[in-house]
Amino acid sequence: MMEMIDSFVQLMISYLQQFGVPFGIGLIILESIIPVLPLAVFIAFNMMAFGGVVGFIISWLATCVGCVLSYFFFSKLFSNYFLKKTSKREQLDKIMKQIKNIEFSKLVLIIALPFTPAFLVNIACGLVNVKFKKFIAAILIGKLSIVYFWGFVGKSLLESITDLKTVIIVCGLLLVSYLLSKIVNKKLNLE
Repeated sequence: MMEMIDSFVQLMISYLQQFGVPFGIGLIILESIIPVLPLAVFIAFNMMAFGGVVGFIISWLATCVGCVLSYFFFSKLFSNYFLKKTSKREQLDKIMKQIKNIEFSKLVLIIALPFTPAFLVNIACGLVNVKFKKFIAAILIGKLSIVYFWGFVGKSLLESITDLKTVIIVCGLLLVSYLLSKIVNKKLNLE
């Protein structure tokens, strides 16, 4: 079994090296559109094929692009219909307003958490028409920690929550994301 997995990994790395950066970017964008695909695996492949720095940049940019594409897809195609349907349901309408008016720093933290399903954040923000400027800034900041986590720290959920070093790194990444969001919000006035 391990030989089969190792063969698959080597095959993917050779494809990435053969087809280059566009293939690496394509894998990550595809994951943003088809959420069942494993982002952590694609980030790891990019880092193995292109090195830590280039693989990190490729993965970060591509996941941001994928999130924006998902946001626009739901914002442009489904938002009006969804908002008409939810406005008749008081409880659901209240939740939608809370999502739309979420504080920038909270949105960044939600995105920065390693186990947050990004596709749900993209869909929710698109459906309720969170300001694009606010969404893109939150994605650019929050995805830094996700890509770092999955590229350099990435482990299984059980290993991650039982390894003190990983917990400290994740908490540090979240703190940096939070502080960066406060600085960006102050400069760009995203609220």
